[in-house]
Amino acid sequence: MDRFAAIRGALTGAAAALIATTVAAQALPPSQGKPVTVKIDSGPVVGVDEGKDLVFRNIPFAAPPVGALRWTPPQPVKAWTAPRPAAEPGPSCPQPMNADGSPNSGGANGPTSEDCLQLNVFAPPHARGAPVMVWIHGGGHRTGAGWIYGGENFARDGVVVVAINYRLGALGYFAHPALTRAAKPGEPLGDYGLMDQIAALKWVQRNIAAFGGDPKNVTIFGESAGGQSTLALMATPSARGLYQKAIVESGLGWTTPSTLADQEKIGLAAMTRAGVPETATAADLRALPADKLAAVNGNYGPFIDGKLMTETDSQAIARRHIPDVPLIIGSNSGEDSLMGPVTLGEAALSRIPADVKPAYAAEAAAGPDVFARAVFTDRVMGGPARWVAAETSGGQPSWLYYFSYVGSRFPPSKTRASHADEIQYAWDYWGRRTPPSMVSAKDQQVADLMHACWVSFAKTGAPKCGGQPWPAYTPAGDQLMEFGKDSGVRTHFRKTQLDAEQASTLPGLALGGK
Repeated sequence: MDRFAAIRGALTGAAAALIATTVAAQALPPSQGKPVTVKIDSGPVVGVDEGKDLVFRNIPFAAPPVGALRWTPPQPVKAWTAPRPAAEPGPSCPQPMNADGSPNSGGANGPTSEDCLQLNVFAPPHARGAPVMVWIHGGGHRTGAGWIYGGENFARDGVVVVAINYRLGALGYFAHPALTRAAKPGEPLGDYGLMDQIAALKWVQRNIAAFGGDPKNVTIFGESAGGQSTLALMATPSARGLYQKAIVESGLGWTTPSTLADQEKIGLAAMTRAGVPETATAADLRALPADKLAAVNGNYGPFIDGKLMTETDSQAIARRHIPDVPLIIGSNSGEDSLMGPVTLGEAALSRIPADVKPAYAAEAAAGPDVFARAVFTDRVMGGPARWVAAETSGGQPSWLYYFSYVGSRFPPSKTRASHADEIQYAWDYWGRRTPPSMVSAKDQQVADLMHACWVSFAKTGAPKCGGQPWPAYTPAGDQLMEFGKDSGVRTHFRKTQLDAEQASTLPGLALGGK
């Protein structure tokens, strides 16, 4: 059994709707403020000066991937001469949306379009050489959008934030024999969402100085699918030099190899289930409505196509094939929220490998629901985060965290921090689903701490979190920072359980000598 296929399914399934609790409930209100114009390489854009930050939205970083450009590497933007309005959000990339207009599993609602390769910039007024953070949103590689996230408090603290869109679902991670036959010689295939992220990073290199950012001080960061994308970018040779630091929030880290041939079979089967004949040509596939493709279920995400990606992120990390850059990586106490709210019975225990069960005596004694959820959280997020921190600790430092804080607005029955709960605290941005009246002094204290860590890391390459020390991770010291009710450094956190998960999982990742 490929246990990681089940994990990827959980990340893209209905359980991932919990992600939406941290993000937008409706479209952004119209922007208020004075117009401000910036000239970039493709033409002038007119954003909004909101006082504490300059905001530019819906800036295209690649040509619309439509028609003959669907399922091809991103192409250059066609330049414009008239000032382009950049005050309001653009559309989200095609994805399943809720009919009632509420946020979907990635927090997105509103219009969608294949013409979605755009980004949003939040910049401090009068910035010069400011650090840059490029955000890659989560949503299981199937949902979500960059416009959801407000970077005004990063800008307030001297950081330029860029939040990007990228192709999703069957439009973003898809292979099919017909597309392979039609591709140009040497052209990468399948990982179109990852290609979009690289194109956005190249846009940053060319243009961020116009917004006051330093193209030589770029931090890539993302959560869930965005964290997994961050690791994939680190494993992708063509992304080298486009960033100098990385933050991975709940981004997995143990990846089972999947090749282009594997993905072609999956894509062919998916199209057959959708009523597309096996004899369909590339032109036939490109003529399909985007909504039809967005509805196709699948375990989406970066894979080895042999050209863009030649190994998994796990393999690249184990083989020291990634850039030596400072890294923050971590997970949440309640990642099992991805399993949904159901109470798990004895059947759930059949998926737990026999060799890890002895490490969970206390959890097993509490019943199958507690047992299965603890194993899921450790295996999917906690164990991989610690392993990545250890593997990358030999050069530039890595820092490991554990987010356990539960906001004061939640009932006592919520005892663990769900998948994606940390986003509001790292961004110090409560969004439109958490009115200020629901934010307690303790909530703000945790946000102040975590946000300060992220900001200082972007500025200096080390998380200086006020008076709270956070030592770099070493396998021998095995220390992490817990962001919780009582934040602080923990040593040998869940060592017995994470050791067992690591010993059980690594042999199946084809790491080569590991």
